[in-house]
Amino acid sequence: MRVLITGAGGFVGGHLVDFLLTVPDTALHAAVFDPPGKNPRLDGRPITQHVADLRDPEAVRDLIDAARPDRVYHLAALAQVGASFRDPWKTLENNIRVQLNLQEAILRSGLDTRILIISSSEIYGAAGGSTHQIDESFPFAPGSPYSVSKVTQDMLGLQYHLAHGMAIIRARPFNHIGPSQKGGFVAADFASQIAAIEAGQQEPVMFVGNLTAERDFTDVRDVVRAYHLLLEHGTPGDAYNVCSGAARSIQSLLDTLLSFSSAEIEVRQDPARMRPSDVPRHVGDASKLRAATGWQPTIPFEQTLLDILNDWRQSMGVPVRPDRV
Repeated sequence: MRVLITGAGGFVGGHLVDFLLTVPDTALHAAVFDPPGKNPRLDGRPITQHVADLRDPEAVRDLIDAARPDRVYHLAALAQVGASFRDPWKTLENNIRVQLNLQEAILRSGLDTRILIISSSEIYGAAGGSTHQIDESFPFAPGSPYSVSKVTQDMLGLQYHLAHGMAIIRARPFNHIGPSQKGGFVAADFASQIAAIEAGQQEPVMFVGNLTAERDFTDVRDVVRAYHLLLEHGTPGDAYNVCSGAARSIQSLLDTLLSFSSAEIEVRQDPARMRPSDVPRHVGDASKLRAATGWQPTIPFEQTLLDILNDWRQSMGVPVRPDRV
């Protein structure tokens, strides 16, 4: 089985590589922007790296001709909601153009490739103010330029399935967190500040945004397992939520992380960390995913947060806590 991953060197892509290396008879290929030797999540591992600018249609055609994939996990995208407000076109152009190039290249190749497109739960917006779990039938209500790009990616996948019969499956992940996630996302931002305080690199004050919002968090290692199951067993043309189904406030996430530290830390709200558009509650329903694949999340929320904090501690030279909560 020849498998191509776009965005393989990123947060989710790195964990997907970790998982797929355990799957027998899998030949991994990665589309990378930087040359081999500059991709720490991939270098020295049994994965073929193809240097390609995915914004260039010709480069993507060359990539598909070289990799000739049976499976494609399309993860490459600009993923920060806040950054999309500062430069909307950068996010829109990158996310839409790259996927269009990829689908066109595979269509023209004549390969019978199954493709997983990563959309986002952000496409649901506030979900009409619903206090219930959001399923795949909820209408789109994008509240950011990033979510507009993801609506377009989602619909591009559906359109190419309907128009050309391509085996495209759409995943709509809710918040996913885990070790190696960079700043710009809530759990990583909190954990990095705690680790910096413990390392003496920051005064014992944490700056936070809105703590009342409730979100649906899933460990990235459970998410990539869901992606694999979807690509193998999902129905082409269909969309699937990937989520835990549990509502957790940002305050509870912060409190849990703080409980792992003995440092005395003051928490202050920073207006600059408040989003222009924020949804009070955003929780998903993964019933369709479970019915299709049998998937369930297996890593406890507290363990995920401890792993994130220990990852930041390690990067800053701070002693880590035990591996298990």
